[in-house]
Amino acid sequence: MGGKLVGKERNIGFDPLCVNYFNKGEYLLIGGSNRLCTLMTRDGIKLGSVGDEQPSWVWCCAARPDSSFVAVGCQDGTLAYYQLIFSTVHGLYKERYAFRENTTDVIIQHLLTNQKVRIKCRDLIKKIAIYKHRLAVQLPERVVIYELNSGDSVGMHYRVKEKINQKLECNLLVVCTEHLVLCQEKRLQCLTFEGVKEREWVMESPIRYIKVVGGPPGREGLLLGVKNGQVWKIYLDNAFPVSLLKVSSAVRCLDLSASRKKLAVVDENNQCLVYDIQKKELLFQEPNANSVAWNSNCEEMLCFSGNNILSIKASNFPVHQQKLMGFVVGLCGSKIFCLHVSTMSTIEVPLSAPMYQYLEKKMFWDAYKVACLGVTDGDWGALGHAALEGLDFQVARQAFIRIKELKYLDLISEFQERQRKGERDKELFLADILAFRCKYKDAAHLYQKCSQEQKALNMYTDLRMFDLAQEFLGSVDSVDRKALIRKKADWAKNINEPRAAAEMYLSAGDTRQAIEIIGENGWIDMLVDVGRRLDKADHDGIVLIAQHLCRLKQLNYATEMYRKLGDEKSIVQLYVQAREWKEAFALTDSYPEFKDQVYVPYAQWLAENDKFVEAQKAFHKAGRPDEAFRVLHQLTLNAVSESRFQDAGYYHWVLARQCLDIANQNEDHRMEMINKFFEHEKYACIYYAYNTIQKYLDEPFTSYMPEALFNISRFLMNETKDVRPKGVSQFAIMYCLAKQARNLGAYKLARQVLEKMQSLRVPPRFQEYVDLSALMVRSKPYHDSEDMLPMCYRCSTYNPLMTSTTNCCTNCRQPFVHSFVSFEVLPLVEFQLEPGISDEEAVRLIEAPAPFTEESNHSRGWLQSESDTFQTMHFDESPASIADPFTARLMSFENVGDEFVPVVVNQATLQAMDPCAVLICRWPHPLRYQFYRNLLPDLQVTLCNCCNKVRTTHAMITFLLVIYSHKTSSIKMKMKINCHQIVFYFPNTLYS
Repeated sequence: MGGKLVGKERNIGFDPLCVNYFNKGEYLLIGGSNRLCTLMTRDGIKLGSVGDEQPSWVWCCAARPDSSFVAVGCQDGTLAYYQLIFSTVHGLYKERYAFRENTTDVIIQHLLTNQKVRIKCRDLIKKIAIYKHRLAVQLPERVVIYELNSGDSVGMHYRVKEKINQKLECNLLVVCTEHLVLCQEKRLQCLTFEGVKEREWVMESPIRYIKVVGGPPGREGLLLGVKNGQVWKIYLDNAFPVSLLKVSSAVRCLDLSASRKKLAVVDENNQCLVYDIQKKELLFQEPNANSVAWNSNCEEMLCFSGNNILSIKASNFPVHQQKLMGFVVGLCGSKIFCLHVSTMSTIEVPLSAPMYQYLEKKMFWDAYKVACLGVTDGDWGALGHAALEGLDFQVARQAFIRIKELKYLDLISEFQERQRKGERDKELFLADILAFRCKYKDAAHLYQKCSQEQKALNMYTDLRMFDLAQEFLGSVDSVDRKALIRKKADWAKNINEPRAAAEMYLSAGDTRQAIEIIGENGWIDMLVDVGRRLDKADHDGIVLIAQHLCRLKQLNYATEMYRKLGDEKSIVQLYVQAREWKEAFALTDSYPEFKDQVYVPYAQWLAENDKFVEAQKAFHKAGRPDEAFRVLHQLTLNAVSESRFQDAGYYHWVLARQCLDIANQNEDHRMEMINKFFEHEKYACIYYAYNTIQKYLDEPFTSYMPEALFNISRFLMNETKDVRPKGVSQFAIMYCLAKQARNLGAYKLARQVLEKMQSLRVPPRFQEYVDLSALMVRSKPYHDSEDMLPMCYRCSTYNPLMTSTTNCCTNCRQPFVHSFVSFEVLPLVEFQLEPGISDEEAVRLIEAPAPFTEESNHSRGWLQSESDTFQTMHFDESPASIADPFTARLMSFENVGDEFVPVVVNQATLQAMDPCAVLICRWPHPLRYQFYRNLLPDLQVTLCNCCNKVRTTHAMITFLLVIYSHKTSSIKMKMKINCHQIVFYFPNTLYS
């Protein structure tokens, strides 16, 4: 079988006869021919021999499990039994603690941060010394000096600085910045790091304790405690020791305070003696001590241990004790460094007891310094309250800052401000503090003692202790009594006792608060009663009551309150807010100055409830034509967006009439309004006509004849050449026109329209029809039926169906007049008056009867002859038969380029006209009348006196007969006819 070498090969110098593990495998026990049982580390480093040399070879050795006992067996039959004791090798300087582990390793521990670092020396460690940034480790054949790698006080990285390759023997080992100090009983030697001895001191008695107390590098001071009780101080650069004092017995432990003014010594009698070094006198002594340490952060505090008890003493106060296992070796703030057996631990000890000892003596600043070392939040609070009651505001402020007591910080700031203003009454300050700490009875007595009863009254009222506050009302006036009642009412309100609070407010004279509470709870009777009791001078209170009554829907009572004040305007506003319009209108009859305040909200309410027409009228009554115009304009846009084009046309017509009203009232914008009138008038006609086209596309059936649809679509195409009304589809107009043109034989027009349609965006559902119709119409002759061509009744010219002009004659530019039922061209010619003839005079001349003459019988161009057997009548073709002045003016027409030349008549022509053949559009001011002459008197043309649109009677009758022929006689039909529409009302059906 083979093996593997796992460690370094070493020569032990004898023949080993047995090997065994010790201390759980940390060490090896080896017996052999050298007649010794040798203790080694696992790495083969010799640590020493177990017992003395045996009489013969050691053949066996064994360790007792979980103990430090070793048995050795020799060749001659000798058995030996030993107990191994490992001494504690360690060193301490302030918060750095170094100790030996496994006899060959050094562990450096930072007691505050609990950081640890290990240094492997690989040899038996005999002594350890530590100081600031230096570490000295004594090995059997040399001494190794380490230093911190950085100057950081919490750094833990050590490196080798020097090695002294000498075998040094000593009882105690001390290291300083540049020196190594060896203690050999009475002798003390100072060596450099190169091993050179610089100085030596010899004491009278063996040295028991050495402590480095610091100093400049190379000149540090050391305290020595010797067996004869003397305490010496030496400096490394001085050969003469300095005697500090002498105690009665041997020194076991000593320590120097932070200021180096006090020295604590523990002697062989377990006495802790504290001396003043400068005065060489004993300050105090305490029994049962085996180690002592001053607090490095507090000059007046030290601790000592003994009999498993830790004692903490501050200044001259009694000792505070608690249980502690081990020896205390250091005290930093509230952290105690305790060595128990071979383990160093850091224990957090609250310093509450010393702090309270200072508080008992009113030594607040000293108590604060102790508290800074480490106490609980409760102790900080106790310190703050004690300092506050002792009027030490600075310490109290620092204490409350530590525990974040903001309310006490505000109180201290207030006190300091009062002190800066010169207030020095300590009892008054104390009273405020007691009140702040809920000691109200004591605070009240102090207030009374300081003649500050008002503050006591305020305190009790703020605390809702009104019965106790009543005791301090003897020396105050009625104002304070009312204030107390008012605060009591506030309290009743907060605890949900509103009725009691309201009554208290009323008794205190705070009427507004009482009314608010009564109104919030809806107590109508109480509100009315308070309102009737109030004087008229209390205007705000009565108004507040009226507002609450209005909110509670008690309009009659609210009106009563306003009438008490004579405030008719508020009554009007009340009715308006309550939407009681009838009462509001009745009130405006008596007070016309409130008309605007009633009708404007009324119009807005109507508009909000979709009653726009009524709203528009209301705005007019309120004298707000601009608002009426805005509402109607919005209504028009809504109608267009919802495809209600007939309503849109009507709204535009109303807008046009409003423009005339504004033009009649405002001369500065008259021309602008007149232009807008014509614009809205045109839009009204377009939307009215387009409604038929829209229904033709959307509905499956139509009541219009093809001729009517043809005329409507052609009218719209001509009217929309210059304008593009919102919602009016050019495709819909052209689609209807092209379809009806094909049906009526206007193939040229159909072809032209279809070519235009192909340049538009065609809806998908009509695309096939448009493409097919464009192909089919090419098979038809490229001309229009003569019956479809519109004729100008002024110049007798037949106009093409597709023109570049609007609705006027291409020859004489005379505008066509359309019937607003079938939209055919009517035989009407507009004529104008000569300058100087007013509209009223023209109407009078037309309506005046023409004078009867002999020639009047021939005025119509007919000749009559009679005999006994027959009677004849024939047309008179003589020039006298056409002597009508208006006809003569028509026949004298001359075309002057593209300009329109209207027919102008004089008084004689007006007087010669037949009133039945003249239509007069009586437009309101500032527009003038329009006069039309019917060139075919036999064709009855009807004029609407409202919108001044015309229609033919025979066309309407024909239209009615066509519609009626499609209905059964059993259906009862009710017919309503006006110039805009013909509406038939059938059961559950509307045909338009």
